Amino acid sequence: MSTDCIFCKIANGEIPSEKIFEDEEIIAFNDINPAAPKHMLIVPKEHIPTLNDLQERHVPLIGKMFATAKDLAKKTGISESGYRTIINCNGDSGQEVFHIHLHVLGGARLGRMG
Repeated sequence: MSTDCIFCKIANGEIPSEKIFEDEEIIAFNDINPAAPKHMLIVPKEHIPTLNDLQERHVPLIGKMFATAKDLAKKTGISESGYRTIINCNGDSGQEVFHIHLHVLGGARLGRMG
């Protein structure tokens, strides 16, 4: 855990969030600045700054994040119409919080990427 990381503080309960899922390894909550009608973030509780910092031991954790995305998409009613998952890595990608997190966006027709 990083003492100055907003996602670590959310995971630790120091900052309130609209939690929609939590277990021992990950937390999911609604994005406070949504880019789609449904915009959720899935965040590991372990502080991992970027995808470049992943290690082999994190492979099951990343799989769990995507499985949770699938479950939350179904729970929020966007699984059938479609949703997008994104993990940004470093500044040029738009990563703003340097603690990996999976965006899950849906609830409307999303524009093309690139």
